[in-house]
Amino acid sequence: MKFKLQSGQITPVPKLMLLSAVLIGICFIQTTYACCIADTTWITKSNNYTNKLIAVNLKYSPESGSAEGLSQYDKLISDPSEQTELKRRRETQEVLGFIKTTLKTEENKKVREDLQILENSITLGFRQEDFALSHKVPFINASQDVFQGLRVLLDDQTEAARRPAALERLKKYTGITVGFIPYTLLVEKRVEGQLKKPGTVYPSHEEIETALERDPAYLDGIAALFTKYKLKGWEADFSILKKQLTSYDSWLKKTILPNARTDFRLSKEEYALNLEGYGIDISANELAQLAHTAFTAYQREMSVLAESIARKRHLPSGDYRDVILALKKEQITGEAILPFYKARLQAIEEIVTKNKIVSLPSRDAIIRIASTAETVQQPAPHMQPPPFMHNTGQRGEFVLPLNFPADKSGKEDKYDDFSYDAVAWTLTAHEARPGHELQFDSMLETGVSLARALYAFNSTNVEGWGLYSEYLIKPFMPEEGQLMSLDLRLLRAARAFIDPELQSGKLTTVDAYRILQHDVMLSHAFAKEEVERFTFNSPGQACSYFYGYSLLLQLRKDAEKEMGTRFNQLKFHDFLLAQGLLPPALMRAAVFAEYIGKN
Repeated sequence: MKFKLQSGQITPVPKLMLLSAVLIGICFIQTTYACCIADTTWITKSNNYTNKLIAVNLKYSPESGSAEGLSQYDKLISDPSEQTELKRRRETQEVLGFIKTTLKTEENKKVREDLQILENSITLGFRQEDFALSHKVPFINASQDVFQGLRVLLDDQTEAARRPAALERLKKYTGITVGFIPYTLLVEKRVEGQLKKPGTVYPSHEEIETALERDPAYLDGIAALFTKYKLKGWEADFSILKKQLTSYDSWLKKTILPNARTDFRLSKEEYALNLEGYGIDISANELAQLAHTAFTAYQREMSVLAESIARKRHLPSGDYRDVILALKKEQITGEAILPFYKARLQAIEEIVTKNKIVSLPSRDAIIRIASTAETVQQPAPHMQPPPFMHNTGQRGEFVLPLNFPADKSGKEDKYDDFSYDAVAWTLTAHEARPGHELQFDSMLETGVSLARALYAFNSTNVEGWGLYSEYLIKPFMPEEGQLMSLDLRLLRAARAFIDPELQSGKLTTVDAYRILQHDVMLSHAFAKEEVERFTFNSPGQACSYFYGYSLLLQLRKDAEKEMGTRFNQLKFHDFLLAQGLLPPALMRAAVFAEYIGKN
């Protein structure tokens, strides 16, 4: 995924309904990946503990409960008020106290590990939350929040009987329902509360302006969803909502934008917290040094391949940049895109099966094109996982957004990065199989504890598997596919030094665009998305791909060295997937204690 994600990434956490979005945000993305659990004694015991935390999370973020297929949450909405947030914090603190007490007496090793996972997740969330409450004026995009809250109900894979609940959720967002205050007014009040605190830092000017430019797409997207699913009687309430959201954006322009900071850089403390939250446990400087070394090595490898491709194709230049430009001219357009990607997925599945790389599930993978509003929310190719807590047949979706939203000039920026033959190999391997789609299906079908599926999540372990999946398929690709697989690996290395060096001031955004467009050969649209990610959408997250891949590749090498001829990649990969979304340290411990020791 993001974990995103994250080119591709797991669908990231939306800007959530609560000001202290850090903890709830973690829970939102984590509950996306819950799963059906095998009925073993230790897992049942562990789940009983974990369910105490889940109950609090869903109580205060009911939209995420809807996304998980739990219909009892469909008519509820989040309350961003400070009073409600304090209640959530107190209840989460009570769960933390219970976990700490239980840890003192719990004897089962695996249950103890799960309790530690829960404790670490909560305490990290509290640290991030406390920093935000003490230092930050939040930017809450109400249009995005409401769109996401309605979209989880208005979806092809949501049961038709549940979709009318969107009408009631709409009324509550607008405050029409008795006892409810318009969501936008609650958000304004919450932000104003932060404005009164001394020394708080405003969001970046570019972040706010970019969101304001794109918010109309969310409004259009909401109307399109109600129309698509033929719900009745939404028009008048939507008209009120549209006025409220438009008024809220005007309030942002008047109250927040004039005071927004022009420097996107985070404090060292906040950036370090970000990296930790994404699963990166080395310093930003050390990460950047490793990434620079890998970047140079990937370029050398690409140069050799490019020369071979140029000779074969009689191209005038063997420079890898020129070869990539030539490959990009072979664009697949319109109705041909989906059949092409489906055929590519089938070819990869045959490679996986023939070479015994990893076990594949029986279910098909879904690939589709994103809507305009979805593209605004997530402009990169990504995996949209299915609900796992209450799955009635829904499946994950590999989503391809092809057009970047128009900027304030009205000019639409075009991707040329995802819809040509050579690149489809690595994109499909990352997002579908053997990447993220298989990663989540494995949890669904084989079962892991809720703590390991939900609260062990971080972007490093998710996206590390996605990039490692590209590595697994690369030897079987044609040379053109191998070149583009290396190019996207080059991108992940570039992310891991551009992101921290933008934050430190060593690089400027001009430098970032130059590297991404000239050396990695991204379109301007893709480069723009990347720079937005580094500077305000999710600083630090983009580093997780390279770091997670590096750790996973080293783990495989160490397992091969330890086991020699006993090493079996299919069994090794099946074991990794069966562990759920474990952080790298726990995954390594499991491999040496349970896989190597028993095989």
